[in-house]
Amino acid sequence: MPVLTRLVPSPVFVEIRPAALDALGGILADQRLSASGRIAVAISNGSGAVLRERLEPLLPGADWFHVPDGTLDSAVRLADEMRAGHYDAVVGLGGGKIIDVAKYAAARVGLPLVAVATNLAHDGICSPVSTLDNDAGRGSYGVPGPIGIVVDLDVIQQAPARFVAAGIGDVISNISACADWELSHAVTGEPLDGLAVAMARAAGENLLRHPGALKDQDLLTALAEALVLSGIAMNIAGSTRPSSGACHEISHALDVLYPKRSAQHGEQVGLGAAFACHLRGERELTGLVVDRLRSHGLPVTADEIGFSGAEFTEAVHYAPNTRPGRFTILEHLDLSPSDIRDAYADYVQAVNS
Repeated sequence: MPVLTRLVPSPVFVEIRPAALDALGGILADQRLSASGRIAVAISNGSGAVLRERLEPLLPGADWFHVPDGTLDSAVRLADEMRAGHYDAVVGLGGGKIIDVAKYAAARVGLPLVAVATNLAHDGICSPVSTLDNDAGRGSYGVPGPIGIVVDLDVIQQAPARFVAAGIGDVISNISACADWELSHAVTGEPLDGLAVAMARAAGENLLRHPGALKDQDLLTALAEALVLSGIAMNIAGSTRPSSGACHEISHALDVLYPKRSAQHGEQVGLGAAFACHLRGERELTGLVVDRLRSHGLPVTADEIGFSGAEFTEAVHYAPNTRPGRFTILEHLDLSPSDIRDAYADYVQAVNS
C-alpha cells in the first residue's frame, strides 16, 4: 500500500505570549532567520512608531521604514526602498494594513516575512493574501504566507476593544464561509478541501462558543490561535475559500458602494455571516452567531453600522459581483432586490424578537 503524504504550508514558528516583543531579536536568531540582526522593519505612524522607541535598542541592526497607508503604491515603494539593504528578513509590525503591505513588499524582493501583530482585527496576519487599495478601489494579491507570527498579548490588551471584537467577527464568519463552500461542492461540483474546512471551521467554532470577555488573556490567546489557523486553512486551500463566502461578498459590496462609510472589516463580515446563515435556513446557528456577536458589542443589523435596510439590500444584491466565479448562498438563491428586502426584514425581526 503506498504511503501518501501531504505538505501543509504553514509558518515555521508562532509565538503567542506576553512580552513576546521583547524577545523578538532572540526569536529571529533562534529560528535562524537573522543571526546578524539585519532586518527591515515596516511600521505605521501609529502603534508601530510607538513601539519603535521600545524595540530600537533591542534591534540595533534593523532599518525602519514608515508605511503611510495600505495602498499598492506604498507596498511597491517599500519593496524598492528595501532592495539595496541586503536584509535577512522583513518584519511587518502593526495592524492588518501594515502587515499586508509588508507581505506584498517581501514577496516582491524575495525575503521571508515575520508578521508581528499589534492588534487582532482580522485574519490577514497569517493569510497568503495582501489586500491593498489601488486605483480601482481595492485588490487582493496572492503572496507567500508569513514565515513566522509573533503576537505579544500585553500589546494586544492595550489595543482598542473594537479591533479585538472585529477579529472575533472575522473568525466566526469562517463557519458561514465553510457552509458556502460545502454548498458549492454539492451544487456545482467545486472541489472541497476537507482539511482546510476542518481547520477554518474549528477556529470559528472555538470563538463562537468561547465565554471570555474582550480583555481576557485566554480569549485573546484563542483569537490569535484562531487567526493563525484561518491563515493556514487558506494556505492549504490555495485561496481564501475557507474564510470567505457570502459574508465577505456582502462586506466587499459595502466597501465598494459606500467606501467612505464602511465599518471595520470584521464587523461587516460578522453581520454578513449572520444574515447568510439566516438565508440558509440555519435558525439555531443564526441565533448563536447573533448572540456571540452581541456579547462582544459587534453589530447584528445594518443600522448598527450606519446603513439603512435599503442600502443593505442594495449591497447584498451587488455582492456576487465582488467575487466573480465564487458560488455561495447568494448565487444559489439568486434573490431579487424585493426578495432580499423581505429576507432582511425577516432576519431583523428574528434577531430582535
